[in-house]
Amino acid sequence: MTEISNELEKLAVIAADLGLSADLRTKAIQLIGNIGTHEALIALLALVANKDLAKEERDLAIQQAREIIKSGR
Repeated sequence: MTEISNELEKLAVIAADLGLSADLRTKAIQLIGNIGTHEALIALLALVANKDLAKEERDLAIQQAREIIKSGR
């Protein structure tokens, strides 16, 4: 579980880092969604609330969050 938390934390930092390419941030958002845990859901919602991210990235984060909620994980 700790390993997943560490990976999730690293992915969340990558997803929010405006110094990185949009493609890399998008991939990180998708990977967070693939983790599918409650912690991943919280990380995705934090990205949705990040006004500095591009609209497309925030939309992707909300889509990923919605999928986690639908799956009931």
